Amino acid sequence: MNVTRTLAALATVCLLAAAPAWAADAQTASKRGIEHQRMADLGNGSFLNPVLAGDHPDPSVLKDGDDYYLTLSSFDAYPGLPIWHSRDLVNWQPLGHAITTNVGAIWAPDIIKHGSRYYIYFPARTGESRSNFVVWADDIKGPWSEPIDIGLSGYIDPGHAVGEDGKRYLFLSGGDYVQISDDGLSVVGKPRHVYDGWRYPASWDVESYAQEGPKISQRNGWYYMTTAVGGTAGPPTGHMVITARSRSIHGPWENAPNNPITRTVNRDEPWWSRGHATLIEGTDGRGWMMYHGYENGYWTLGRQMLLEPIEWTADGWFVAKGGDLGAPLAKPSGEAVPHGMALSDDFKGGKLGPQWSFFNPARDEYQRLSFDQNGMSLQGKGTTPRDSSPLTAIAGDVAYEFEVEMDIEPGAFGGALLFYSDRLYAGVGSNGEQFILHRYGEERPTRPQPSATGGKLWLRVTNNRHILTIHSSKDGSSWQKYPVQMEVSGYHHNVAGKFLALKPAIYAGGNGKVHFRQFRYRALD
Repeated sequence: MNVTRTLAALATVCLLAAAPAWAADAQTASKRGIEHQRMADLGNGSFLNPVLAGDHPDPSVLKDGDDYYLTLSSFDAYPGLPIWHSRDLVNWQPLGHAITTNVGAIWAPDIIKHGSRYYIYFPARTGESRSNFVVWADDIKGPWSEPIDIGLSGYIDPGHAVGEDGKRYLFLSGGDYVQISDDGLSVVGKPRHVYDGWRYPASWDVESYAQEGPKISQRNGWYYMTTAVGGTAGPPTGHMVITARSRSIHGPWENAPNNPITRTVNRDEPWWSRGHATLIEGTDGRGWMMYHGYENGYWTLGRQMLLEPIEWTADGWFVAKGGDLGAPLAKPSGEAVPHGMALSDDFKGGKLGPQWSFFNPARDEYQRLSFDQNGMSLQGKGTTPRDSSPLTAIAGDVAYEFEVEMDIEPGAFGGALLFYSDRLYAGVGSNGEQFILHRYGEERPTRPQPSATGGKLWLRVTNNRHILTIHSSKDGSSWQKYPVQMEVSGYHHNVAGKFLALKPAIYAGGNGKVHFRQFRYRALD
């Protein structure tokens, strides 16, 4: 008998017996929901991260009574600033979007309620300029105002706060802050520096210092400034959460003795580059952090939304209690709303479905769309995915497939692909007669020619853990495998920049229209 092995086995049994039932298997798989998409709620009082799978970066959460509202960075996707609703921080349902007017790539927003009005502050960048904006609404479901440019061109990541003087402030990247008007729609005076941040050891592998994402919260007479440092991509061990506190909104700010609060320590952990946190108090008084991270091996999915419990210490600081987030955790209090959003679409709703966003649209982009009883028609633009503003959707699964039916008019091009940016995408298009291969953000043939007749085509795209396979059909029932398969694990920010994600997409180029029918998505095991 192997005594050592026997004793180890007995010790394991004792540990599991003392733990909650849901903790017995630290490798518990995610539960499956709509279209077999993974979901966090395991149905037994526990949840497994991510709480929102797929590209949901820079989460900002507002607690409003027993309800929570969320918005996120939407970058070049419009409509932008998606709004989500939850009552337990784990199950989320979409409410709509706060912006349709393209003001550039949007990131790191802050959603707040002041009085009875809701505000979202956010930075946006175009190729020529950078500024900060605000939108507001008297109902969380909208309508939301047009974006108002409040300036502050040298700063990003505004975080709203109300001081002990009753005045409103925005905290900014780099440790600066500025007063804003009582109506929250303009800046008063000039930014002032108030916080030097916290410095990590020089031996750590990080992308850059990058002090950003300040979020202000209050507890027991203290203001807490929770900030991200270390860069949001690059090495898996770079991003982190730090905090500081002050009795006054104007400082001085004292760093927490246990900084960093959360950090990916090594690349073997299930979540990389964890950071950019919002502090939240649950309806039962328990504390939480909502932040983002990359899934180990799946930078392509973008930064996914993670939830971690915190505990407050006797001396008024907080500590992270979720470990590496690889095991189930006890759920927050509150009732579960129906979680998630279907990506499938028959295009018969008379308008663009909430799962869809144009990539970097022109101001008149929506005029390209029309709908009838058969589906959606999209006027061609450009000739390739890079110049056609494709319609994209966020996938949160490591393996999935989707298919779509297309009627391609003479002179038009249509296709289905995985789209990261105008520099990097992969898939197949067609003029109705011949295929166009999209790979590495390039085309073969390099100058596809329109067809005089067009044609009807079904395409099925499968992304199985970075292996891209495409099938086509002329009748929707008999399928042929496209002869080129692709490997897309490198289609992400550390290769092409932009902080985006690899998304299912459809496009229409050329001079004619492409009529889309029956888009169907399903996650794979």
